[in-house]
Amino acid sequence: QVPLVESGGGLVQTGDSLRLYCDASGLTFRLWNMAWFRQAPGKEREFTASIMWNGVTTNYADSMKGRFAISRDDAKNTVYLQMNSLKPEDTAVYYCAAASRFHNFGTRASDYTIWGQGTQVSVSS
Repeated sequence: QVPLVESGGGLVQTGDSLRLYCDASGLTFRLWNMAWFRQAPGKEREFTASIMWNGVTTNYADSMKGRFAISRDDAKNTVYLQMNSLKPEDTAVYYCAAASRFHNFGTRASDYTIWGQGTQVSVSS
């Protein structure tokens, strides 16, 4: 079973909203901190948001604060990324990632050991 499967991406217009989903049924979910990263063409993978295993502690990249919200539903083994007021510069492939709850709750891609295959988000101007 694939550990992480993203969905919810698509093509939207500036100012629209999207909700991304990460199905983590392949993991023992409560043991993992979860995060979203994104990668635009020609750019490095960029931290977006993360949520600790307890569902309480979150962290956001500065450019996403106030527009994006990460949450998790342990009963559904799912992580969400609610994205509002989308801009063309939000266009990227969005990846879900998992890191053991016993390790650093970080913002670097190297802090996360399990990755999904990504979902494309495109925002037109």
